[in-house]
Amino acid sequence: MRKLLKYMKEYRGRCALAPLFKMLEAAAELFVPLVMADVIDNGIARADRGYIAARAGILVALALVGFSFTLCAQYFSAVSAVGFVTNIKRALMRHVLSLGYSDIDREGTAALLARMTGDLAEVQNGVNLVLRLLLRSPFIVIGSAVMAFTVDPASAVIFVIVIPVLFAVVFAILLSTVPLFRKVREKTEKLLFTVKEHLFGARVIRSFNADGKESEKFERENRSLTKKARRAGRISALLNPLTYVIINLGILFLLYKGALRIQTKELTVGQLVALYNYMSQILVELLKLANLVISVSRALSAAERVEEIFGTEGESGGEGIAPPEDYSVALRLDDVSFSYTDGGHPALSGVSLELKRHESLGVIGPTGSGKTTLINIISGFYKADGKVELFGVPQEELDREALRRRIRRVPQRSALFSGSVRDNLLWCGDASDEEMLEAAETASAKSFLLEKEGLDTKVGEGGSRLSGGQRQRLAVARALVGKPDFLILDDSFSSLDPATARDVRNAVLSLGATTIIASQRTTSVMSCDRILVLEDGRAVGLGTHGELLASCPVYREIHASVFGSDALPAFAGKEADDE
Repeated sequence: MRKLLKYMKEYRGRCALAPLFKMLEAAAELFVPLVMADVIDNGIARADRGYIAARAGILVALALVGFSFTLCAQYFSAVSAVGFVTNIKRALMRHVLSLGYSDIDREGTAALLARMTGDLAEVQNGVNLVLRLLLRSPFIVIGSAVMAFTVDPASAVIFVIVIPVLFAVVFAILLSTVPLFRKVREKTEKLLFTVKEHLFGARVIRSFNADGKESEKFERENRSLTKKARRAGRISALLNPLTYVIINLGILFLLYKGALRIQTKELTVGQLVALYNYMSQILVELLKLANLVISVSRALSAAERVEEIFGTEGESGGEGIAPPEDYSVALRLDDVSFSYTDGGHPALSGVSLELKRHESLGVIGPTGSGKTTLINIISGFYKADGKVELFGVPQEELDREALRRRIRRVPQRSALFSGSVRDNLLWCGDASDEEMLEAAETASAKSFLLEKEGLDTKVGEGGSRLSGGQRQRLAVARALVGKPDFLILDDSFSSLDPATARDVRNAVLSLGATTIIASQRTTSVMSCDRILVLEDGRAVGLGTHGELLASCPVYREIHASVFGSDALPAFAGKEADDE
């Protein structure tokens, strides 16, 4: 929690005012039993209605003053807690967006979502309660004991015995519940991951009639969470009964001794009532403190989990050099290898190649051959073994933000964001309507846009209002806005029909940018200047379409899977226009 306190810096003044006003309200509350004792001993005993009315006025004044202080405290604590968590969310989002792919793979999107929502909600609630009750409750407890000594020192000795016992119980339960609530949050995160899988894969689950299997998996995770939550809840539930037992035993002893002292005229009825009220105040405050302990336990556990995310080192940005404008070699790979965390077999092994400026490179291979992994390494999302140079500069020396501005990438999944087409196309920088429409035309997207509302067409969440092909063409158009000099297309034509895919590919290649096209189909890469063939993470071929048909068995097999083995001699050496 201490690492997160820096986000409270701008609210330090309000954080001090919230408990201050709470203690002022508590001070007004501490005078109420004394006024009531005075009413009983001097007003009711003498049947003096004027005296009683005057003291009633004092009680009303104390109530109004206390209410005013409470409003101020609630305001400052709420503003501080909400502002504090807002700052954390802002910083956490920036940090998460800076994480590399390997960090996100390790943490998992479900865990990140849980920590940015549920965990931070627990932190906000905990901070709010701490500012209002952490000082107020002990102040009332200790203040009640002090005020009890001013009423009758002999009877107030019971306060000295009860208060330490109560604090011992509270802190013992606090120390026991913090690790338990942490386990509960971990189980909640696991359950959230299962629910997320079921929601995203609902159609697949139904199509394979796996409802029962997946329901059983959910029940298993839910039972595990319930077991942990019950254990933590049982310990937390001990707070109220233990507090009641200890306080009520103290009250019984106080009333017994008080009654004896009243008989001997050593204590008045009003004083005994005041002592009883002070003991009752302790009970009420310790019940609040008990709830505070539970909330603080959860908040501390949640804060630790949020700190873990901040403890994950993100990608450096703004520290390297900018990619040069004048270069001859756009990409150079020298013995590049990569393995995913706990991935076992290397995803890439010993890949080397050189891509000159304005050249195009096709990357092809069967499923799992390492195409997307290679694309991610070139984009700087994973750090690989070996040497990776971009624009003639080692990749690790380049400024990440500047590098991402120079390299435009269209991923396998066409990630569109809610809003209009215009909003999505402007992600790559400012552009005029003419420039956006030109990019859309290159990606064969202009025609269907004009049939709708043009650039103001709403795409819906994740592009839900568009077909798969339309989403993919818009993703390509977004990357083309501003005419980048380095373009990466990762299986970006998979949802397009062959004719449209050919038109988009030829239009993109005609721009003259350094282009990398990754695909599983030879029709998508055969127009490229050179083609890299991958199998099991290894480079097994590099050359033109015709050269690979003649020399690379893997490439011939991929080509024959589309056109048939009889077509191999006819297609060998032909150019892409023969598609």
